[in-house]
Amino acid sequence: MQTSTLAISANLIILLALFAGIVVLQIYLSKKDNKWAGLILPFISFGISLLALLGVLLFSAHTGTSGYFVDGEYVEQTTIQIASAGSIIGSAIYIFLLYNIPTGVLLAIYAGCRGKKKRQRDLEKMSVQDL
Repeated sequence: MQTSTLAISANLIILLALFAGIVVLQIYLSKKDNKWAGLILPFISFGISLLALLGVLLFSAHTGTSGYFVDGEYVEQTTIQIASAGSIIGSAIYIFLLYNIPTGVLLAIYAGCRGKKKRQRDLEKMSVQDL
């Protein structure tokens, strides 16, 4: 039991370090002079959410097999069940919103860093004009 707790703790520490690294990388890229550099990670995150959405839409059909006996012989039957449109749309919206939480966080970091950079640039312009 202790081994599984240790493995979970190690995985949690690795996961938190990965998230911290992504946040630090986003801050670094957002502070660069090139404004597109800070949008790289949000675009990647948005692309991953689109792939997840595509997976929901493509795998909404469920294949199942069942069997029964006819005259002592086993007959296997494959059925394909397609979920209702409402269920598919609800799942798609849920997955899209869930997977775009990191995109929103990365865009918020980008907006915060770019706002500070813009204020600094405006202050520099004002000080140059004062001279």
